[in-house]
Amino acid sequence: MTSEPTERDATAGQAVPGLPGPAHRSLAFHRNFRQLWIGDALGQFGAQLTGLALPVYAVTNLHATEWQMGALNAAETAAFLVIGLPAGAWVDRMRKRRTLIVADLVRAAVLAVVVLTAVAGHASMPVLYAAGLVLSAATVFFDVAHQSYVPGLVGLEHIVEGNSKLQATQSVAMVGAPAIGGALLRVVTAPVLIGGTVVTYLFSALFVGRIRDAETLPAVEDRRPLRTEIAEGLGFVVRQPLLRRIVACTSIGNLFGAVSSAVVVIFVLRIVGLDAAALGLVLSASSVGGLVGAVLADRAARLLGEGRVVVVSALAMGPAFALTPLTLPLAALGVPPEVPLIAGGVLFTFAVVVYNVAQVSFRQRLCPPALLGRMNASVRFIVWGTLPIGGLLGGLSGTRLGVTPTLWLAAGGVAASALPVLLSPLVRMRDLPVPAHEPHRA
Repeated sequence: MTSEPTERDATAGQAVPGLPGPAHRSLAFHRNFRQLWIGDALGQFGAQLTGLALPVYAVTNLHATEWQMGALNAAETAAFLVIGLPAGAWVDRMRKRRTLIVADLVRAAVLAVVVLTAVAGHASMPVLYAAGLVLSAATVFFDVAHQSYVPGLVGLEHIVEGNSKLQATQSVAMVGAPAIGGALLRVVTAPVLIGGTVVTYLFSALFVGRIRDAETLPAVEDRRPLRTEIAEGLGFVVRQPLLRRIVACTSIGNLFGAVSSAVVVIFVLRIVGLDAAALGLVLSASSVGGLVGAVLADRAARLLGEGRVVVVSALAMGPAFALTPLTLPLAALGVPPEVPLIAGGVLFTFAVVVYNVAQVSFRQRLCPPALLGRMNASVRFIVWGTLPIGGLLGGLSGTRLGVTPTLWLAAGGVAASALPVLLSPLVRMRDLPVPAHEPHRA
């Protein structure tokens, strides 16, 4: 900005270490996963509140320009470009549970500083830029550690279920948090709302800290130079033909998604004329598509095939994006602006979640365990490294071309991002390849 495999490994149908009872039993009964799930839910809720409160605060209270919003968007994702690659090698050398806890605590501390500066009357866009940079660094480590932690915690045969549950949680947060946040912004200030996210991150760290899972770190004497380990992770991504296509699709889509993100709040609040509460409701209603996508991701992969579901979901994102700039001409015809905004959001979030569950599960199965952190960091470096570039391009385009033309440019780019997977073997593949390496154990 993430399908159940039809082939099973040798442990399918047997008891899995860490899981009570047969392997098909729900991960809701897996104590360690449950703690991670609760912690993730709290963190996701806080992240969604922050994602609403920070840009609304910048536009309405600090009167941010298009360029300033683009710079803020870039700051919030800059770390994926700057430290994305070495972060994977570092995470592979760290205890992932501890990394998750520290990242949550850092995010809580940074947001507390934002609140304190606002209360003291020293709020400014540079303060938000600095906060965004630190938040993005913490998020890099959290996301890489999180994606690398799940397979070892639950076992390869439960990856799709685990990812689906975590995506469902994110979608619930995306549905509930913006609506709650928008309503609260009518009665409290944005800094107060941001203060609430500090609490959610602290509780997220608390629950992750309750996980009792012994992680085995690589022996210190087996470590090689950081450059060599980084090159292994990046080389794995580049050498896998299908993964290379998926990464190209995601990278281009994220680039143009960030172009849109730089100006969309200005579009909704200043051009369309909705208030912060209405924006929250639009975001909340739009996110229902993600919740449905998380529930139906397995079924969609079974129906279309693991390869084709990636292509179909990628193709659906372009038309969904175009409904945002279509809001103005449709409003001239008497269509309430909330209708196309919500319809586009529902379709887009549905497609993104189905796409993400399929492609993340595929690459987790494909990658050898020892490379997971570096592989995930390499993928994030490529696909999220375009976000700060897109944010700056969106701010520049919004200043030079205008907000609405920038949204049309973004919609065209998102539509074009499907070409790498559309023009690939994925369109003819029902089953994605299963790796030969040993599966992860819980």
